[in-house]
Amino acid sequence: MRIATFNVNGVNGRLPVLLRWLEETRPDVVCLQELKAPQERFPAEAIERAGYGAIWAGQKSWNGVAMLARGAEPVEIRRGLPGDPEDLQSRYLEAAVEGVLVACLYAPNGNPAPGPKFDYKLAWLARLNRHAAELLKTRTPAVLAGDFNIIPTELDVYKPERWVDDALFRPESRAAFEALLGQGWRDALRSLHPAERIFTFWDYFRNAFPRDSGLRIDHLLLSPTLRRGSSAPASIGMSGAGPRRATTRRSGSNWTRPAKAAERRPA
Repeated sequence: MRIATFNVNGVNGRLPVLLRWLEETRPDVVCLQELKAPQERFPAEAIERAGYGAIWAGQKSWNGVAMLARGAEPVEIRRGLPGDPEDLQSRYLEAAVEGVLVACLYAPNGNPAPGPKFDYKLAWLARLNRHAAELLKTRTPAVLAGDFNIIPTELDVYKPERWVDDALFRPESRAAFEALLGQGWRDALRSLHPAERIFTFWDYFRNAFPRDSGLRIDHLLLSPTLRRGSSAPASIGMSGAGPRRATTRRSGSNWTRPAKAAERRPA
């Protein structure tokens, strides 16, 4: 099974890019973030014609997550993190696909920090950690996939000194990610590439993509029941603020660094 996460930054505006990518790469499961579309405007028919069943939690203007399954219908288990019934932001979707529980998440950015947005980010991550611990107790094969908006270590950013005050790199955010690993979740990429600088996001300013001046903020965390035979994600980037993708396979060890020029498609 090939599972991918893709921050699409507007599912309707970038639909041709998404459909082309689905045709070219044919992942089994896709987690989308930043749909930026209300529930009724999700392009379900186009995605169905591409061969994918879908569930989604839309939101007007911002946020929104979706899960696609090739030739199948994801069986929805949960939408929204437990722990705060007043939180109406569409950031979490959980479903079963072929015996694997997949959680698609879009964590808050949190900037500016400190401030209310950073407080919300930390509270959201605390709820994620509590729920992730409960998922592990079930011993179900599970994947946490999505845009975590966390740079875990200095290896995951091109110039760490420029990010020390950013919500993505602050100690509190990194500690929340480390706490997930401490529960037993495995960072799929780092398990096979512990010392390689690999990014999943490049800003569209200052030729960041051609210079490979990026960040790793999109992650796939595997439960202990998925440890055997699983490989690291293949990260595929685009120039532009939104689209970036990371992919993991349950078996095999195919991984290639993103091609620079080939992946710089217009958004």
